[in-house]
Amino acid sequence: MDGIGASADNSARSTSGRLTNKAKVTAKKRGLQLKNHLRLVTATSLFDGHDAAINVMRRMIQATGAEVIHLGHNRSVEEITAAAIDEDVQGIAISSYQGGHIEFFEYMIDLLKDRGAGHIKVFGGGGGVIVPEEVRALHKYGVARIYTPEDGQAMGLTGMIEDLVKRADFDLSKKLPKTLAKLKKCDRGALARIITGMEAGTLSRVMRRDLATLAEAKGTIPVVGITGTGGAGKSSLTDEFVRRFRTDQPDMKIAILAVDPSRRKSGGALLGDRIRMNAIDKFAGHGSVFLRSLATRGSGSELAACLPGAITACKAAGYDLVLIETSGIGQGDAAIVPFVDVVIYAMTPEYGAASQLEKIDMLDFADLVVINKFDRRGAKDAFRDVRKQYQRNHELFVTPVEEMPVFGTIASKFNDDGVTALYHNILLSLADRGLARWASALPENPSRTSSRLDFIVPSDRIQYLADIAREVRDYHEETTSRSSAARERQQLLASHDLLASNGAPKSHLMRMDRMAAERVEAIGEEDLKLLATWPKTKATYEGEEFVTKVRGKEIRSSLTSTTICGTAIPKVALPRYEDEGELLRWMRSENLPGHFPYTAGVFPFRREGEDPTRMFAGEGDPFRTNKRFKFVSKESAAKRLSTAFDSVTLYGNDPDLRPDIYGKVGNSGVSIATLDDMKVLYDGFDLCLPSTSVSMTINGPAPTILAMFVNTAIDQQLDSFETDKGRKPTEKEAAKLRTWVHENVRGTVQADILKEDQGQNTCLFSTEFSLKVMGDIQEYFIENNVRNFYSVSISGYHIAEAGANPISQLAFTLANGFTYVESYLARGMKIDDFAPNLSFFFSTGMDPEYTVLGRVARRIWAVTMRERYGAKERSQKLKYHTQTSGRSLHAQEFAFNDIRTTLQALVASYDNTNSLHTNAYDEAITTPSKESVRRAMAIQMIIGKEWGLAKNENPNQGSFIIEELTDLVEEAVLQEFERISDRGGVLGAMETGYQRGKIQDESLYYETLKHDGRYPIIGVNTFINPEPPLEKTTLELARSSEREKKSQLRRLAAFHKRNAKSAPAMLERLKEAARNEKNVFAVLVDAVRVCSLGQITNALFEVGGQYRRNM
Repeated sequence: MDGIGASADNSARSTSGRLTNKAKVTAKKRGLQLKNHLRLVTATSLFDGHDAAINVMRRMIQATGAEVIHLGHNRSVEEITAAAIDEDVQGIAISSYQGGHIEFFEYMIDLLKDRGAGHIKVFGGGGGVIVPEEVRALHKYGVARIYTPEDGQAMGLTGMIEDLVKRADFDLSKKLPKTLAKLKKCDRGALARIITGMEAGTLSRVMRRDLATLAEAKGTIPVVGITGTGGAGKSSLTDEFVRRFRTDQPDMKIAILAVDPSRRKSGGALLGDRIRMNAIDKFAGHGSVFLRSLATRGSGSELAACLPGAITACKAAGYDLVLIETSGIGQGDAAIVPFVDVVIYAMTPEYGAASQLEKIDMLDFADLVVINKFDRRGAKDAFRDVRKQYQRNHELFVTPVEEMPVFGTIASKFNDDGVTALYHNILLSLADRGLARWASALPENPSRTSSRLDFIVPSDRIQYLADIAREVRDYHEETTSRSSAARERQQLLASHDLLASNGAPKSHLMRMDRMAAERVEAIGEEDLKLLATWPKTKATYEGEEFVTKVRGKEIRSSLTSTTICGTAIPKVALPRYEDEGELLRWMRSENLPGHFPYTAGVFPFRREGEDPTRMFAGEGDPFRTNKRFKFVSKESAAKRLSTAFDSVTLYGNDPDLRPDIYGKVGNSGVSIATLDDMKVLYDGFDLCLPSTSVSMTINGPAPTILAMFVNTAIDQQLDSFETDKGRKPTEKEAAKLRTWVHENVRGTVQADILKEDQGQNTCLFSTEFSLKVMGDIQEYFIENNVRNFYSVSISGYHIAEAGANPISQLAFTLANGFTYVESYLARGMKIDDFAPNLSFFFSTGMDPEYTVLGRVARRIWAVTMRERYGAKERSQKLKYHTQTSGRSLHAQEFAFNDIRTTLQALVASYDNTNSLHTNAYDEAITTPSKESVRRAMAIQMIIGKEWGLAKNENPNQGSFIIEELTDLVEEAVLQEFERISDRGGVLGAMETGYQRGKIQDESLYYETLKHDGRYPIIGVNTFINPEPPLEKTTLELARSSEREKKSQLRRLAAFHKRNAKSAPAMLERLKEAARNEKNVFAVLVDAVRVCSLGQITNALFEVGGQYRRNM
């Protein structure tokens, strides 16, 4: 019955759980020899670089021959321990982060012990943020090993992985339950261990017999199987089935057995189904979901040899429904059919010619056929052809083709009605077979396909990035042609004058005039005007002041600064070209700051008295961060406040006593849960002053946080009115004040969902819903004339932090920006209504390409906006914020980090970034201290006030290497655009994991070069301190205090109590807006007055869906 006994000849392992000789030889070549079937759970408690790192780790662990259940980023202790117990693993490997990691690891150890799984070994790492005394404390508490940067130096990456694997390599298959007593109580650990025994072939015949008897006594328990091609979306479909079953039957108990293939060479396996599952927890009712991932282990098919026995065990444990998901299959595979009651075959529209359908065995056996990813090109043709083929295979010629059980679904889309139609037919199939009769309250969909095929980017514009690459290159070709014509025209006119003065024949002169006129036409009217006005332009820069007008305001800028030697340094240095061809080439490719294509900068001059310096803060509760803001901004008239939020806030949660949340409250960022908190955070700063701007580094819950900020700015002005007038404003006066606030508030919020997926950052909601709400924010901004606040900061910083090199960072970020443009245009917005509200956020670093990052970005954006979209001047100007690299902050010799940061800040300053944040040197190990923040600020102040050449605002122009690098990097970016375009644009590439895979590859390449020394890093892998600090040295760590954490909990409870009557109705109004495609952000602006961040997040999960993680 259990099918155990696969031939060892077909596998790297025998069914006893021991390695075969063949596998031992392979392992020996690697220098590592596993003794047992090793299973590990890998995950990260946070995001970006940690997710990239753990992905690298899990690949290396797989290569040793282990089976890895990868959970991805932002996993709670509950999720990780539940997975470890269900999967019956030997170990858990976690990448954690500063603040909360002590509580995180200790809570995991406690939870494992409480659930009888204390044998599972816990491994961790987090760079230098877990300091030596904390490492020792965690080891003492029960963590098997915390790996540190020093371990990396001593052991290397491979050495650390091998150490982890050896420590976790012990046999579980012999420690089996002696009776079925626990299983009868549906004990998950007992069920998991019994399945392990079946996998290894160590479960006794008596126990197998007793299991079969117990399963039979449970009565009829249906088994539904889903099989199909690799990448067809089987896991997503399974997750959507479970969500619908549990919505209709909240007390249902479901078991899922998901099979993935083992690698023949190593014996290892990536068990990647659990990461896709959102519906296995967080549901009302008493139901539960047990998920066990199985590897094929050389079974010779898409199934694990132990599958029949595992099904029996799940039935014996009392589950109401068993779902089986196979690994990807080929055309001739149908091994699942004998083991299930209802079988579903999943495929995609890309199966080739219609004749290929005749070769697919499963079309003979499938009860239901699903064409998933129905939004892809050719889906409707596929739907027609598959229905006809099914009709032919089953000889149902008298049955209308419309009644064939073929469905079109988009499982990646939340609440897809195509999936719902398939779900209804699963229920119908079970009822027809007399297996189960479960009712459903979900709406029927007689069309059997997804009705919503609205595309974020319309299908006729899917080649937008390839078009942009072509248009930018065309622009440069035109530049070459026109500059050549200008040069020839100048030469012809000069030759004409020279020959005329020497009495040349009139016919010769007329011919030269005709030739010059032909060149005039080739140059074009616009560029002729540029050449004609150049002398006047040049003269305006030779006076004492330069006068410009911005939105009707006159701005005067002095044109020189004088050194202590008396030298007059021009703010903008002009080229000395006399050749008009060279001059025109320069004006079309470079030009002066503030002039198209804005290569040198989007403004003619920096604003007087306002450096690009950002004042960064975020720690503890809002009171502490407010105090820090006042400290870092006291020396500056301009208050440019950059806010970091703790990971509780970043993931849309409220503070809670649960240890893995409580430990993170106020660590590595400020804790913000309510409008009350937001008001405290910015207390004392007039948010509507032109000299005040606020940047909020938040992503997933950005709409909610932005709604809190809008209310804070409005309430400031209402309170100010009441203080000044001694009375509350009338309704009309209040409305006028709200309008004025919308028009004057300045700042930006990150909110960039595309980089969230690519960089594995703080993804909360489904991609589709997140993009919808981003568009809602922009529409709200247009309707309320919000012109000085950026609706999104399109971030390359987090892509770089996840491991991307500078070219990939720039290419992915600009591509994301153009995706928003296409998306907003598709919603009916006008380019000049929204483009000025888009901003960018880049990382700088040590690589040479960073020197020209801003120049390339500005030029590509400006040319595309004008040439492709017909946008006006304001929309052509790309504004961006820069932050120095977090990846170049090293825990070893961290005092050297300031040197790296200084160089990076200088590069960004020379490139005319619009604002700049310098990282503190100690951020490699802790939240920045007051002293390190002051030093980070000093770096910018020294550059701005002491560094002489910084008085000039276009120092990069005229440099041969800068121009060469600009062209090289731009072409590399355009080539990346074409690669993304080949994959269906940004969204199509995201679906295949292209960006994430490239980021991880580049991250691993960098780490490899760093580890083998080919990429020298001073104090890390070369010039290492001969007298390192003692390990027992106690470092000052900036952590939130117990008082602050408890204060946040009390403030949250008070807010909930005060709004207990109003909140439920408001949350229902919010959900209704989302269901009916209304502007969600407009309702959020009202909702945050009575609902906390966590309440709003959970409400939106119900209507917008959770983000579905993937590899």
